[in-house]
Amino acid sequence: MYAIITSKPGQYNAHVMGDAVVVETYEYRFYGKLKAVYQVIQLSAEAQVRIIEDDPPHATNTVSTKFLDKFETVEAAQSALKHLTSFGGLEATLQQCDAQDIGSN
Repeated sequence: MYAIITSKPGQYNAHVMGDAVVVETYEYRFYGKLKAVYQVIQLSAEAQVRIIEDDPPHATNTVSTKFLDKFETVEAAQSALKHLTSFGGLEATLQQCDAQDIGSN
């Protein structure tokens, strides 16, 4: 089973915890500006996602993956991401990247 978590640079970062593994990371850019980082995670059981605000006092919140949409395959998750980030003729790009390379472009 797969799910998608979202981080918004400058606002908050999402980190998966427990029985889940990040399998793919994508940068979403709108008119060239990094707006979000999406990660496809593989779940072997329900897990937790820790949300940490970027600004002090770095408030945190933990959310169960049971509240996330689930996908049977990585391809289904990829399709959902493409659908979420497509806006007709607007300049929006979704590019796969390594997690350590986020924001380097």
